[in-house]
Amino acid sequence: MAQFSVNTHRFDPYKNFKFRVKWDGRYVAGISKVGALKHTTDVVEHREGGDPSTIRKSPGQTKYEPITLERGVTHDPDFEDWANLVYNIEGDAAMSLKNFRKDITIDLFNEQGQKVIAYNVFRCWVSEFQALSDLDASGSAVAIQTITLQNEGWQRDVAVTEPTET
Repeated sequence: MAQFSVNTHRFDPYKNFKFRVKWDGRYVAGISKVGALKHTTDVVEHREGGDPSTIRKSPGQTKYEPITLERGVTHDPDFEDWANLVYNIEGDAAMSLKNFRKDITIDLFNEQGQKVIAYNVFRCWVSEFQALSDLDASGSAVAIQTITLQNEGWQRDVAVTEPTET
């Protein structure tokens, strides 16, 4: 059975509710949900000329799925400011080519608050922005903002190693 290398007493996986998202060098307030980090590699089928009955398979292009971030509505304008770099609200069809792409970091923490895993997501930009979720006067839910980030790949930050738990 595989075990944690530093914390040999640990058998359970990390919980998914302790995380933070960082861009522009600082953590963004209030993010309550991060969509899955997922990539898919196309399968390229081909056949050798002298082998009429066997199809060979090779990896093709890799596609990275969009990532959705959700948070409760706050006075922090980070979601809207980033989304407006792609959609110019002045209507002159100009957009910020310098700043609309950002690298982000998703940090996962254990129950003690120690960073245990981090993922770096590259060249993200906002393809969809929802300023406010459906409002319901009879409910007790929190108003939600959502952004969808297109990205050009992600990888685990191997500099983040397993911390010693006490």
